[in-house]
Order: sequence, then structure tokens, then C-alpha cells
Amino acid sequence: MGCIRWQHDGAPIAGDSQQVLARDVVCLLDVPTHKTGSSFTKPVDPILGQAVDAWQSIRPDQPKFTDRRTSELVDPLFAIRARRVSTSYINNTMIPMLCRKAGVPAADIRGNITSHRARSTIASQLYNAKEPMTLFELQAWLGHRSPQSTQYCAKITPNTLTKAYTEAGYFERNVRTVEVLLDRDAITSGAAATGEPWQYYDLGHGLCSYSFFEQCQHRMACARCDFYTPKESTKAQLVEAKANLQRMLMSIPLTEEERAAVDDGQSALDRLLQRLAEVATPAGPTPNELRAEPGRPLPLTVRSPPDSTDRKCC
Repeated sequence: MGCIRWQHDGAPIAGDSQQVLARDVVCLLDVPTHKTGSSFTKPVDPILGQAVDAWQSIRPDQPKFTDRRTSELVDPLFAIRARRVSTSYINNTMIPMLCRKAGVPAADIRGNITSHRARSTIASQLYNAKEPMTLFELQAWLGHRSPQSTQYCAKITPNTLTKAYTEAGYFERNVRTVEVLLDRDAITSGAAATGEPWQYYDLGHGLCSYSFFEQCQHRMACARCDFYTPKESTKAQLVEAKANLQRMLMSIPLTEEERAAVDDGQSALDRLLQRLAEVATPAGPTPNELRAEPGRPLPLTVRSPPDSTDRKCC
């Protein structure tokens, strides 16, 4: 009894909830020594305080009981006919009755609705709120000795997990957008079906006509194989000058090495070039073999990393 206290602007308010009119009033619940910790005080919803005050006003006088944990004589809030209201009575009789009155099932996929389930629910709601409580704040609010107990009670909802995953920026950090040129004339005429190039990936310094560009290991360090056309060449200028040319954007996921090349600059790019030196290009030859061919443009070895506003990945 007397476990509810009211405060406004840090000052205690005398009396019960009938005298509490301010919207920003704080309701404090004094929790006695319990199985998971010592006594403590925590803020609760004013509705709880009003309900407790309403019960205290009609609760019959009862003899004092000996607290099993502190051996002190106390007045339990839930007692009637000189007996404590047991947890089994609350879980097996009162809660099912309240569920029937509210028109909700007394059990769900996790089992029966119990007083501890309610405690776990409010803990999860506070942990997933718009302005959530931290794990340590929630531990203090629940009165747990160990944070492991708090982690067991507070569950992360899928919405909170999705928001955290989105705000982590994984896709923004690990995906680059490349401009793709589609030759609609080659598509409509059927030339694309015979093997003629019909799409060109704009690398900035040139065009790549390899259809599976997103799978090419050399996309971040172009080796300038037979699929590559330099921007200054006549062929590239003719492609970009076509009237029936459609431009679109394609998202390309980056590997860890490619991501490092974007973030760390030339040193990471050099490591990537060295690793790909003996990896075959889409046209067949490796970068080292292409470098050895007379008259062949050298693979791109010096390149400044794109800034955050650059839409191209190469």
C-alpha cells in the first residue's frame, strides 16, 4: 500500500490521483525488494497510478503480512480476506476473465497471456519506441540485476530492425549507379539477336558493350578488352550521336575490394589491379596479355576515386 507517488516539476503532490490535473504530471511506482533485485522507484503511466489509487480507496482493511524477502511487516496491495492474492490466481483466473471481457484471446502463439508476458510486452514497447530507452535505462526500469535478463524481456520488432538496417546505409554504401545507353534501333531491327552490341555501359572514360557488365571482375579497374571503346574514338562518338538512343541507370553492387577502391583511392585500386592481372576479361585475354599486345591501349592504372555525387561506378 502507498506505492504510488505523484510529482509535478520535480515537486511531490499530496493526495491521490483525483487532485492530479496537470498533463505533465509524473506517476512514480515504488517497487519493493523482489526476486530480480532490491527495491527501486520507476515512472509509470498515470493510468496505472489512478487504478491503484482507486483500488486502495475501496480495499478492505487487512492484517499485516511478513515479507518473505525482508522479514518486515507490510501491507500488500493485493490482499483480501487476510490472504495474499497469489500469482497463480492472477494468471489463471483474473487475466483470462479480463481477456473475455475485452474480447481478446487468452493465449497466442507464444502461450497463455500472463502477468510476466505483460511485463515483457511493455519492455519491448519501450525498447522499440520512437524515442527508445537504452538497454541500461530499461534494465533500471525493470529492476534487473543483469542486462541478460533485460535482453530476454525486450525484443526488437521487425519494424525497428528494418529502420536500423536502412539507416545503416548498407545499400547506399555498397551500390553504385552506372549510366547505360540502349540502342533501340539494334533491338527493334533484330540486330541485337545476332550478336550486335545493343547496350553500352558508360565508364566515363569509355563505353563497355559487355552484356553481363555487373558480373565482370574488371568493372572497377577496366582492362580495356575488346568490349571496351574509348570515348574519344569514332565508334563511341557515333554511338552517343544516335537519335534513337535510350539512357537509363543501373545499380551495381560492389565487393569489399571495390568498395575499398572507392573509399581509399589509388592504393586500394592498385591492389585490385594487381589481383586481377591474371584474371581473364570478358573478351578472353588477361590484363597482362592485353598489356603485351602491340598497339593495344594500356589498362587503366591511374584513376582518382569518384566523389559521393558521382553516379558512375567506373
